[in-house]
Amino acid sequence: MSQRQRLLRALADGRFHSGAALGETLGVGRSAVWKQVHALEALGLDVYAVRGKGYRLAAPVELLDREAICAALRGERARRLPGFEIFFEIDSTNRYLMERAAAGLQGPWLCLAESQSSGQGRRGRRWASPLGRNLYLSLLWRFELGAEALAGLSLVAGVAIADALEGSGVTGVGLKWPNDLFHEDRKLGGLLVELAGEASGPWDAVIGVGLNIDMCGPTAKDVDQPWTDLRTAAGRLPGRNRVAALIIDALMQAIPRFEVQGFAPFRDAWERFDIARGRIVDLQVGSGGVKRGRARGVGEHGALLLECGGRVHAVSSGEISLRIAK
Repeated sequence: MSQRQRLLRALADGRFHSGAALGETLGVGRSAVWKQVHALEALGLDVYAVRGKGYRLAAPVELLDREAICAALRGERARRLPGFEIFFEIDSTNRYLMERAAAGLQGPWLCLAESQSSGQGRRGRRWASPLGRNLYLSLLWRFELGAEALAGLSLVAGVAIADALEGSGVTGVGLKWPNDLFHEDRKLGGLLVELAGEASGPWDAVIGVGLNIDMCGPTAKDVDQPWTDLRTAAGRLPGRNRVAALIIDALMQAIPRFEVQGFAPFRDAWERFDIARGRIVDLQVGSGGVKRGRARGVGEHGALLLECGGRVHAVSSGEISLRIAK
């Protein structure tokens, strides 16, 4: 365990700890403690330093705990997870599992992290990943299916998560095609599905989930669109381990059903959560410019149905960005 990890564990309760006490815990001097405090701040945490009192976090942090997460999973789901890793810091949970899959690892395999240095959303956008505040989770799954059969996987994962959050008492959760979680028109989280395989299968899919739980600290200022977090949406601060178990359980239940039945049984649920349906949207496809139309839901395989000039076109995902017009 690194000194930064040990320092964060010592500060996680949100109380003041003197520099001397922290130095004793870490086995270093006060100047080294000060350097490690700044290292935590660089990862997105607010740390208060008060003369005569020491250091404390702006708010307590619940660190990820494998045993706590597994205890909250339903027995069958936990048994189906042969691999489960938690990192203090990683470049990207998705990238890690894609590299492991390329080296021969087969899912289901789960990876979580307290922080990501190079977290990504769709189209290579940076995903803000402050330390210990949100949920950064990726699940590797091996599909014995062809590429076409995997259409709609991102939507299925979104439905599973939105349904799970709603079932836990968070009202007003919505989905924006193809992979964003919203609450009251503010982004709550997102999904990134990455695939590798042969045309006829099998395919390795890594389903990445970034979910804002308590999005405070300096990193929050870097987000370039209206956002929210579960603390705001739920009116309380939910435990990160409980939320992690909720999301894992939802995915482990939805994916086997998708393998057998495809997107069709999830379509009605998607349209219930769809925040764009019936609204004017701007759709940018690669570098081909912006197309404006009215969103008409999704097709049987998860394609966006866009009405333009009196005709409805089915638009598949890919290098596509959708914005709801104001």
